Amino acid sequence: MKDNRDPAAAASRRLDQWLWFARFTKSRSRAARLCTAGAVSVNGVAVAKANHAIRVGDTIAVPQGRFHHVVRVQALGARRGPAPDARLLYEETAAPVRIVQPVADWTPLLVDDP
Repeated sequence: MKDNRDPAAAASRRLDQWLWFARFTKSRSRAARLCTAGAVSVNGVAVAKANHAIRVGDTIAVPQGRFHHVVRVQALGARRGPAPDARLLYEETAAPVRIVQPVADWTPLLVDDP
């Protein structure tokens, strides 16, 4: 029997799954929520669906905690493994950018008693 699968489709992975494999999120459902919220972009275009297909060589911009990472996909991965293995799935294209700057002059509100 002939295999009718597209070779290009076989060389892709769901974005939410890859984010989980690469340890950018703690769970796949969190990765899916990031994608549907429009917080993740692939090759400069905001992604609206978690099932967006990514391929080796794509550039992904993703927030993680207080930092915004821009990475290039090096491998698609086959499972969520240990952190050293996950680090091999991507390369940083630039240093992570801090999203939230701490306020240096912050003082707590004082409540006046009547």
